[in-house]
Amino acid sequence: MNKILVSACLMGHAVRYDGQSKPLAHPAIARWIEEGRLVTICPEMSAGMPVPRPPAEIEGGATGKDVLDGAARVVEITGGDVTAEFTQAAANALALATEAGCRYALLIDGSPSCGTGFVYDGTFSGQKHAGNGVTAALLKQAGIAVYSDRDIETLIARLAADEQEAVG
Repeated sequence: MNKILVSACLMGHAVRYDGQSKPLAHPAIARWIEEGRLVTICPEMSAGMPVPRPPAEIEGGATGKDVLDGAARVVEITGGDVTAEFTQAAANALALATEAGCRYALLIDGSPSCGTGFVYDGTFSGQKHAGNGVTAALLKQAGIAVYSDRDIETLIARLAADEQEAVG
């Protein structure tokens, strides 16, 4: 059975920077829980970051790949550099995904860690741009198929196709 790494906030855990969750209500989630497919993680909490915590963004309109390459930093609105924490968070998520055999990840979009379609531009003004967060970028580099919460239907179709191919 194919496992899916999933952002803890999507599972209703109050782990976001603001102490909130963003539960993803979809019939597939309940089915995957029942099947034991989901492996839940909040990358930031796995790296020891508190809840709540100051908002953080990848500076300079950069992406998670830039952070992994050492070309950008993740900074808090207070000015604190949390690059090391976000890099450790990504490594923790990849280690868990690898250990659990996750071939897919379902992550919350917009996060400097889990963002898969977009991240915020580092100005704390609400401006978004295309790109991945640090965890999403590292998972993709490792060959894990990463989907945002907005793309759950695509993940459902991909999972069904991959499992049909494995059977047939």
